[in-house]
Amino acid sequence: MSRPVIGITCYVEPAAFTVWRMPAALLPYTYVEHVERAGGQPVILPPAGDPASLAGRLDGLIVAGGGDVDPARYGERPHPRTGYVRESRDEAEFGLIGAALSAGLPFLGVCRGMQVLNVHLGGTLHQHLPDVVGHDGHSPAPGEFGHLPVRPVPGTALSKVLGDGEVAAAHYHHQAADRLGDGLTVAATCEDGTVEAVELAGHPFALAVQWHPEAGEDGPLFQALVAAATAGDRHW
Repeated sequence: MSRPVIGITCYVEPAAFTVWRMPAALLPYTYVEHVERAGGQPVILPPAGDPASLAGRLDGLIVAGGGDVDPARYGERPHPRTGYVRESRDEAEFGLIGAALSAGLPFLGVCRGMQVLNVHLGGTLHQHLPDVVGHDGHSPAPGEFGHLPVRPVPGTALSKVLGDGEVAAAHYHHQAADRLGDGLTVAATCEDGTVEAVELAGHPFALAVQWHPEAGEDGPLFQALVAAATAGDRHW
């Protein structure tokens, strides 16, 4: 049986590799490793051309982490700490998510991916989470993950994958969902009340988490996505 094709969105940023320094389409390789281990064929999707047109040729989609969504997309002015906004990536990923949801494509959002999903469906974001929760535990220092447990909501699709108990999670986000988009329900929270996962009712598999599962050793979320992508009827 051929591997289901899992598209993964990526960054375009200045990068250094071998003898070169130049803009590059890049992605933490742990995404690729998790998808491969789960039985999928990872394909990296840069924000160029018309990636939304590929929705019908993919078996599953991951919208990966990255910089902040342009606050104009949810009707707000930028907070002083909002940064790394990339209009080309916003444009590509909003279109891709719309096409993926319309096609019933199994979808996993990670960090920024959850925020893009929420805003696409009409939701808003807390632009700087420490202003809301009073601490920096979700993003303690540049390049350093926070480690706050999250708790899936019993009875949700997420709880079927991760269980109902506390789950260790690697956090690196200073934004989070505020008002939820249409059709989304809370699938996990942190002790401080932050929404840490959402899922979309009526879709075969549309799940997004605010933490970074690609930073962990095991990958039940990636396994669940690939299983949904493998199923002929796209139900899990």
